[in-house]
Amino acid sequence: MLPDFIQYLAAERRYSPLTVRNYSHDIEQFYAWLGTDDEHFDPRGVTAERAREWILHLSEQGRLGAASINREVSSMRSYFKWMLRRGIVEQNVFQRIHALKTSRRLPAFVPESRMAGIVGECEFDSERFTTERNSLIVLLLYACGLRLAELVGIDRTDFSEDYTSLRVRGKGDKERIVPVMEFLREKILHYLELIKRQNICNSSEKALILTQKGKRISRSVVYRVVREELARGGVQGKRSPHVLRHTFATHLLNGGADMREIQELLGHASLQATQVYTHNSIARLREVYNKAHPREKGGK
Repeated sequence: MLPDFIQYLAAERRYSPLTVRNYSHDIEQFYAWLGTDDEHFDPRGVTAERAREWILHLSEQGRLGAASINREVSSMRSYFKWMLRRGIVEQNVFQRIHALKTSRRLPAFVPESRMAGIVGECEFDSERFTTERNSLIVLLLYACGLRLAELVGIDRTDFSEDYTSLRVRGKGDKERIVPVMEFLREKILHYLELIKRQNICNSSEKALILTQKGKRISRSVVYRVVREELARGGVQGKRSPHVLRHTFATHLLNGGADMREIQELLGHASLQATQVYTHNSIARLREVYNKAHPREKGGK
């Protein structure tokens, strides 16, 4: 049954390969706990009580946090929902399972003053391929608010003819259009001219972000590049592609952008996912208040 479900996720729901892989992993972990495999798995024998025992087992192991356990439960809920629709089971026992409470962490972001210095360094043109490519990676993630998978998936044909906009393929293969600012447009054009002159892309490869061998770059390499570039820029704490996406959203919000506009630019399916950035904005306002308000500065 599992291969059919995975095919359904990939072909009908059009989930990304990473998401599909996570579903498969979660379900196989449940199989392993039951001591069975897909061939011998009897979903009708799974009760709500048995499902709760599994969650208790995951919690007591201490390997997974509440958010990770909730993800595994969500995978099983979707699996049983799919089986229910096909008449394989008579009820979705995981529908009765409530999510564990999770602590809400504010998205990490780079302060505007620090980010301005990093962007300034990246704007300088270089004739060294890796330097130019790495700068472009940082600028695209920050200026367009892209996810890691979205960046890796960009093809050179995804830009408008004048390179003022970019078509992005997001989660569930949903497309959105994001504007390309002039400083980023100039960087893209210089990069394209550079890979042409240095014959970096001499095959049928359509990808924008390339390795030195002219192949589409991997996620792991992008992650390493971002970590190194942010460290070089003096960023403390978490340094990842998603931090730049958070930074993009937070800076837009602080600059007065409307929440709905930010939602559209990020490609969020619901406004609730975008509203987390208001907490960062409020935290920043509180910091400014504490430093600037005469009552706070002058004592109680």
